[in-house]
Amino acid sequence: MSNSKHHFFNWLIELHIYWEGRIQPSQLASVTNISRQQASKKLSCYRQENPEALSFCNKQKAYLATANFSPHFISCEVGEYLRWVTGQETQQAGIPANLCLEPPRRSITPELIRPLIQALREQRRIEVNYVSISNPNHEGRIIVPHHLVNTGQRWHLRAWCEKSQGYRDFVLGRFQGNAELLDKSTVSADDDIAWHTQVTLIFAPDPRLDKAQRQVIEFEYAMQNGQLKIVTRACLVSYKLQLLNINPRIYEADAKAQQLIIVNKDDIKQWLFD
Repeated sequence: MSNSKHHFFNWLIELHIYWEGRIQPSQLASVTNISRQQASKKLSCYRQENPEALSFCNKQKAYLATANFSPHFISCEVGEYLRWVTGQETQQAGIPANLCLEPPRRSITPELIRPLIQALREQRRIEVNYVSISNPNHEGRIIVPHHLVNTGQRWHLRAWCEKSQGYRDFVLGRFQGNAELLDKSTVSADDDIAWHTQVTLIFAPDPRLDKAQRQVIEFEYAMQNGQLKIVTRACLVSYKLQLLNINPRIYEADAKAQQLIIVNKDDIKQWLFD
């Protein structure tokens, strides 16, 4: 086995052990499209190289992290795990790594992620402590998460909130303390109207730019007939505008700073943040 493939499997094993606390041969086989027997060999190889890192639990039929587990192949940054688990990150041999600007790291621990991921996968209620700008004090909430969302700036958890009696976005970095897994929930992502509603955002170059400048913008965004149309989920409209550096309530005095305007602002008002 090549060094790059060896590194990849060790990276993947550590990624799941660190953030989920366990890994099964069947799980490793599923995410890498190898047989269960091959997956068991990969885990055995990792254990031979790191004899005190993992222990097998007969009850869970899984390898668990021991107190001596010390990762060598992962960054221990939650975005690395979340990008993998949401299908946004791949590890391919022979392709040089790209440089990608990352937002500042948030204080998100494996002890927090593990029950949140379990609640998300098993559609369970979970009691958490959450702080926000409007409520900076510790506030207990019971939520039912249904999707992880990377807004390009930070990670959110889309979830039903029993206190608000509605679907909300929770910033992962604002969960504090321990989380307690509760029972299964009858609430489903199918009922999240803002998640399932598709909204078309229409952009155009700022009309204050001259023709040559507008053509630059049109070419950059591959506009058709002078417009860029982006379809997104209703609950993600404001995040999409943030990515394009557009504040729907502020019109930049300098057209070169503004560059893009929203053509159908009235159509999307109901989906903007308050």
